[in-house]
Amino acid sequence: MAHHFLTTGQPAANILVTGGTGFLGQHLARRLLALGHRVTVLGRNRTLGQELERAGVHFQPVEFHDAEAVITACRRQDFVFHCGALSAPWGKAADFHTANVLGTRHVITGCQTFGVHRLVHVSTPSIYFDFRDRENIAENEPLPTRAANEYARTKRLAETLVDEAHRAGLPVVTVRPRAIFGPGDTVIFPRLIKAFEQGRLKIIGTGRNLADVTYVDNVVDGLLLAAQAETHVLGKKYNLTNGEPAPLWDIITRLLAKLGFSFRPGYIPYAGALIAATVMETVARLIPNAPEPVLTRYSVGVLAKTQTLDITAARQELGYQPKISLETGLNRFAAWWKASRNS
Repeated sequence: MAHHFLTTGQPAANILVTGGTGFLGQHLARRLLALGHRVTVLGRNRTLGQELERAGVHFQPVEFHDAEAVITACRRQDFVFHCGALSAPWGKAADFHTANVLGTRHVITGCQTFGVHRLVHVSTPSIYFDFRDRENIAENEPLPTRAANEYARTKRLAETLVDEAHRAGLPVVTVRPRAIFGPGDTVIFPRLIKAFEQGRLKIIGTGRNLADVTYVDNVVDGLLLAAQAETHVLGKKYNLTNGEPAPLWDIITRLLAKLGFSFRPGYIPYAGALIAATVMETVARLIPNAPEPVLTRYSVGVLAKTQTLDITAARQELGYQPKISLETGLNRFAAWWKASRNS
């Protein structure tokens, strides 16, 4: 049966959002609240948590290593959206493992213990990345033998746990949204803007590589569709993008233009950038508490290689339709960025 709890006039549901103080989690929590649901958010950022509380969300400052707190948070929840993760190009392996593997295990245990109606697990297309140009990657294509970084490695392990739980009877759907952006983004575009402002933003390789990005409200739509789709979607995985693959450097140039910057980039050969990144990573690993390297192998690969996703399955099986176009999304991000700079 379908659970059309998004339509008006339906009874309110109890919904838990992990990573609810993160970029995607906040947008999801506010949407669920606007739809009239009782929303509980787990997150690390107390300041953002208190903001959400003022909006009507129940906030719990819970860390993923705290098994008991995560499991207990699933009690009496109808739906759980597991958005929480450590998503970064660099960091300690143990931290990625705690957040992405243990955190997912605790969420699964909570859902199983308290008979949650459906878990929607947020994974990542980073698990596809293998430093090659690839277009129209479908969900069932074989994954690379070696993950591109710790984030991809631990998110892939998390999916393995989800698959095991599904085989054991847990009603779960997995989504893999690509490069989420929009107002409140602290990761993707802000990093590029910072690099530009510091004079470090250079085109790596030819500059013709294609990329998919996804506006945050489109991802929220996809999550809600995954939660209410018919039961035949259970155990499946769905790519989510804007469905508008474009040359990555065109997207970046358009964004910078909307912010009032003109970008006349220099070029770095891909091989040279990869060597530089390898050296920087090696040095950073040798120095205790070293900051993230200016270049990582993963970021070099992502900025230079084509990676686009096939979203046919999400369109056909979830009814996913990206409503906010890339152009509109860039305009909204630019307006938010300027406002946040001037406030």
